[in-house]
Amino acid sequence: MNRLSKITSRPEASSLKIPHTDPNIHSAIIHRLLFHLSDGRIQHRPLVIVCIGTDRSTGDCLGPLVGTSLARYNSSLFHLYGTLDEPVHAMNLKDTLTAIHEKFDNPFVIGIDACLGQSSSVGSIQISDGPLKPGAGVHKELPPVGDIHVTGIVNVGGFMEYFVLQNTRLSLVMRLSDIIATCLFAGIKEWNRSTLLAAQE
Repeated sequence: MNRLSKITSRPEASSLKIPHTDPNIHSAIIHRLLFHLSDGRIQHRPLVIVCIGTDRSTGDCLGPLVGTSLARYNSSLFHLYGTLDEPVHAMNLKDTLTAIHEKFDNPFVIGIDACLGQSSSVGSIQISDGPLKPGAGVHKELPPVGDIHVTGIVNVGGFMEYFVLQNTRLSLVMRLSDIIATCLFAGIKEWNRSTLLAAQE
């Protein structure tokens, strides 16, 4: 049931890829997230975060780890799908997306997933405009997810993907998930604060 997202090339203006060891990674991701949230598309739209993955594979548990960390904030600023206890994966992704669009009117969706990439990119986090493509890394056809998406590059792609996923370092996945969750919450809080201040002017 593993589905890893395929990295797609996007224009520099709408995409950021940064190593998790970069000392400025938190500010860079928050800045990029605010860039996407502040472009006018999200006004008056419910914000939904969909964290894709399964806890049955170390390489594919990035999404559920991010979701579990975000759930601890118990925030009303966004609606969350995909945690370790209730994962969103290949078997229920389509039904989950259908339920989201039935429940929310024109939601702005942020997709979160792990992906495979070149060896030089392993350990990087990418935030991009447009939907991610779950399953592309392991050759599965699944519906695209997100108005924007955030991915963590957990291992090398291109050969024996299922084996690679099962043998991915959990320590790296946990570091990436912690950075993503922290930056997402901080960015959404800052965006909400700015929106409220603008409304008062």
